[in-house]
Amino acid sequence: MNQVAIQIPIRHVCRLLMESRRIQCDRTHLSQSAIVFAPHPDDETLGCGGTILQKKQAGAALKIVFMTDGSQSHSHLIPAEKLKAIRAKEALAAVEKLGVEPRNVLFLGIKDGTLTYNQAIAIEKVKQIILRTLPEAIFIPYVRDGVPDHDATNQIAIAALRQCGIPVTVYEYPIWFWRRWPWTVFEGDKNPPLSVWREHLAGSFQLLQKFSYAVDIHAVLDHKRIALEQHQSQMTRLKPDPRWLTLGDVSQGDFLNCFFQNYEFFRRYRLN
Repeated sequence: MNQVAIQIPIRHVCRLLMESRRIQCDRTHLSQSAIVFAPHPDDETLGCGGTILQKKQAGAALKIVFMTDGSQSHSHLIPAEKLKAIRAKEALAAVEKLGVEPRNVLFLGIKDGTLTYNQAIAIEKVKQIILRTLPEAIFIPYVRDGVPDHDATNQIAIAALRQCGIPVTVYEYPIWFWRRWPWTVFEGDKNPPLSVWREHLAGSFQLLQKFSYAVDIHAVLDHKRIALEQHQSQMTRLKPDPRWLTLGDVSQGDFLNCFFQNYEFFRRYRLN
C-alpha cells in the first residue's frame, strides 16, 4: 500500500470526522480557573496554547506548571545545565505570549526523563499547588500519550487530585499521540508491514473516538505560532549541527502541523 498516495485524503476525512462530532467549548468553560500541567517546556503551547489564549481572553485565572526541566532534549550537543537554563527562559517567554504572567508559572525542576521515578515527590508538590489554587479544571497530557514523562504527568496529577478530594474537570491533551498515520507519515519504512498499519490506525481511531471536546482556536493561531517560536531550542538549531533535531524535523513536518488545526481537541471528564 502506498501511504503517500492516500495519506492526504484520508487525513482530510479524519479531520472532518473529528470536527463534525466535536462538542465545542463555550465561554462558561473558558472562563473557569485552571492549571495546565506540562511535562516539558513547549508542551503547554503545543497541546493547549490556543486554549490558554482563549481562556485568558475570557478572564480565567490560570497557572502553568512545568513538571521537568527539559534538560535532556539536546544534552548530547549542549551541557544539560545550560540547556535547563535556556528552556526555562524560553518557557517564560512563551507563556508571556500566551498572556500568562510570570507569577503564575511554576517550575517543579525535576530532571527531564526521570519523572516516572520521582512520582512520590511530584505528587506532594502538585497537591500543594492544587490546594493553594483550588482550580475548576486541569489540563494534562493524554493518559496514553506514549512518552514516559507525559504519561507520568497524567498519573501524578490524577493521583494528587484524588488525594486532595477536590472535584475538577480534567482535559487531557494529546502530544505524541498525534504521531500516527494518517496524521503523520511513517518514518523509515515507506511501505510498512500490516501490523504497523494496524497499530497506527488503532491510535487514529482513538483520536476520533476519545477526543470529542474542542476549543476553536482559529482566531488565535498566529499568536500560538508566535508563542511556540519562543521555544527556540526546539524550533531552530542553536548549533549548526544536523543532529540538533527540531519539532519541524519530526515526521517531515506533519507532526508540527497537527497543532495548528482550527481546533484543539481534548478528552474531557469529571473527577471526584
